[in-house]
Amino acid sequence: MIVCLPDGLGNDALAAHQLHRHFGVDGTLQARFWTIENLRLWQRRQMFELRKGTPAYCAGGPNSLLNLAGMRYAAGVGAGIRHQQWQQAVQGTKPAQPWVTFHSRHLNEAKKYSYDQAAADFWRQPRVTAMRMHNAAVSVAPLAVDELEMMQAGPAAYQHYSALTAICGDALLTAEGHQITPATDSFDDRVTFLGHANRYLENIEDGQRLVAVAL
Repeated sequence: MIVCLPDGLGNDALAAHQLHRHFGVDGTLQARFWTIENLRLWQRRQMFELRKGTPAYCAGGPNSLLNLAGMRYAAGVGAGIRHQQWQQAVQGTKPAQPWVTFHSRHLNEAKKYSYDQAAADFWRQPRVTAMRMHNAAVSVAPLAVDELEMMQAGPAAYQHYSALTAICGDALLTAEGHQITPATDSFDDRVTFLGHANRYLENIEDGQRLVAVAL
């Protein structure tokens, strides 16, 4: 979850035992964001859990000191490479149904269609099998089966999805205390969430502090 900190909230509110009290979530800070280059000493003091490295990772800080544009670009480039690998891995297979399709059927027909049957039907699809075989043979940068629906939408859509996810996370808590989350696990609801979250982040002030929380 990406949390937009309200003005005046002290750093002590970000301690693990304080997150639930202030934000209603249980979790810990996650070093997810990139900082801008060449942070000055006084700027470094404004960052949360700043790590060494190039780029330097941190759990958050003022919007003006975070390199969100760089994160979007890098995530999009990486997604383009993964999509090329995916296309090679699944070449010749038919489009597969995403897991949410089988899971929804199970929830609607629990007595007739068990969870085990839903899982079996999902995993036995040739395209899913091709992805699993790729991962079995290539241990570096495996293909994420849970991103199947996004990858089937095409390279551009997958790049945009990855770029927005890099900065929006899986949920967003606004400075006003409103949670922006996907309604379901479906790709359609995920896209809607990313659109809303990205528009919100595009309009925040330079001094708005952001933190990433792993739930």
